[in-house]
Amino acid sequence: MNILAAPDSFKGSLTALEAAENIKKGIKNFDQNINVDILPMADGGEGTVQSLVDATDGEIIKKEVTGPLGEKVEAFYGILGDQKTAVIEMAAASGLPLIPAAKRNPLKTTTYGTGELIASALDHGVEKIIVGIGGSATNDAGVGMAQALGAEILDKNGKQIAFGGEKLAEIKEINLENLDSRITEVEFLTACDVDNPLFGRNGAAYVYAPQKGADQYMVEKLDNNLRHFNEVVKKELGKNVNKIPGAGAAGGLGAGLVAFLGAELKAGVEIILDLINFEKRLNGIDLVITGEGMLDGQSIYGKTPVGVAKKAKEKGIPVIALAGTLGFGVEKVLDQGIDAYFSIIDKPADLDAIIKETPDLIQKLSEQIIRTASILN
Repeated sequence: MNILAAPDSFKGSLTALEAAENIKKGIKNFDQNINVDILPMADGGEGTVQSLVDATDGEIIKKEVTGPLGEKVEAFYGILGDQKTAVIEMAAASGLPLIPAAKRNPLKTTTYGTGELIASALDHGVEKIIVGIGGSATNDAGVGMAQALGAEILDKNGKQIAFGGEKLAEIKEINLENLDSRITEVEFLTACDVDNPLFGRNGAAYVYAPQKGADQYMVEKLDNNLRHFNEVVKKELGKNVNKIPGAGAAGGLGAGLVAFLGAELKAGVEIILDLINFEKRLNGIDLVITGEGMLDGQSIYGKTPVGVAKKAKEKGIPVIALAGTLGFGVEKVLDQGIDAYFSIIDKPADLDAIIKETPDLIQKLSEQIIRTASILN
């Protein structure tokens, strides 16, 4: 029997690689002769860089960059094993966890550090850059990112506007003559799992700014500023980015990546599956075991286990999913290619205990799954 262990990370407990290794250990505890191939997975969110570096024998690059409030932070990105692809999580440089709750303010925060990571990746001579844009602290439409790469985003006096979403209202001119010339030689893919427009009631400010520290006044101001940004981009760059699905992701960074870098926005799990040539990894596989920390009704919208299952089902391969928690509506995943799902939790326990025991719990459940499969065979 040939099994592919292809889970996402169990956030707060295990990386995707560690989860896959523990699935393998559990199976081998039952039968050493079963062949288990491991493939760390991700969907473009937190843990994507580590998963892809692990999956491709790449490397993590650490770099000091400008944090969301203008302070220096140590961030990171990945160079994959092909040495031609870089993967960046914008949250590593411009993410909400980098700011104490009391200081969160999307009027002030910037994506400048994300631009610095992109510039560093360009120094490696890569041909493709994938940017995951979940977990942002920002609402600046990617203006800070563009400034870090040489764009001139100018006010009425011909000066660079300052950091933050509140400054978008001051934009009068966009000059890309000094934008890093290497950008035109690189393919940019944006891993984005939401379809919000840039502005309006379903846009970046109204939907996401409150969780970044915005009150109602700030939300309205930010939304108006994003409208102004779109108008200037239309006038200066000839692009209407508002209604591109995902334009409003990460405080409008989705729109900024399209406007300034010509990026393509795609579902994160689709990018990852293509990048690692997942279909080829399915050749000769009899069973796929996937999983992540939470499996629920929302998992059908671009989460790793469902993305994996859909590809496996195209080849008629059964799929079993493991999860730390099974949430409301989880049964919906059964219509998306997952044949069965299980929680790793085997007894009542507090969260800290479960996190500590996650490796052992995954091993035990994986062993029982393969024991059951062997009976049915």
